[in-house]
Order: sequence, then structure tokens, then C-alpha cells
Amino acid sequence: MAAIPSKGNKETELVLLAILRKHGLVGWRRHLPLAGRPDFVFAKERVAIFVDGCFWHFCPKHGRNPTTNQDYWGPKIVRNKARDRKVNRNLRAAGWKVLRIWEHDLKRDEVVAARIRKLIEN
Repeated sequence: MAAIPSKGNKETELVLLAILRKHGLVGWRRHLPLAGRPDFVFAKERVAIFVDGCFWHFCPKHGRNPTTNQDYWGPKIVRNKARDRKVNRNLRAAGWKVLRIWEHDLKRDEVVAARIRKLIEN
């Protein structure tokens, strides 16, 4: 599994893109060169949005310990979580608001849109 390159999170990004458009949320850009490479950025409002996969970021609802190659995957997931915390700290220290959306939350588009709207309007 370690030899399989990551394909990114294009599918989840496209779902969030559809949510943004459906709910009339405008003013965002994708993949601006900020710490952690946020998936979507509202630069004027200084809001960085990440869509985190339930496996890669070990979501509390769906994260599971892999049954194979645990010597690789265990530390890998721990590093991912530590990196996420560091990115959040660095962006917040630079005056950004950070929103992390779990992959499974994308099924509730009204909730996701409301969370984003709250951040960009405040």
C-alpha cells in the first residue's frame, strides 16, 4: 500500500464545490499557496477550508486502524493528525480562520454551507 501514490481528494473537493455553488457561496479560490494547501480559500475573509478524508485524517466516527501493514499506517496517520494541528496553529497565528470538514459531513450540504457562511460573514 505504501507504494500506491495518493490521488488527492479530488472527489471530495468536487462535492464541496457543488455545495458552494448550490448555496450561492462566492468569493472562494482553490489551492492558494498557503500553509497546508487548503482546498478552498476565501481570501478577503481570511478563511481556509480543508476537506479531510475519514481514513487519512482518522475521523472520530469512521477512522479505523488498518489491519495490514500497521507499522506503516499507524505512524502515518499520527503524522497526518499532527501536521493538521500544526497547519491550523500556523494559519490561525497568521490571522486566518480554519475550517476542517470531514468527508462524511459532505452528505449534509445544508449544514456544511451554514458552517462556511457563518465563518465568512463574521
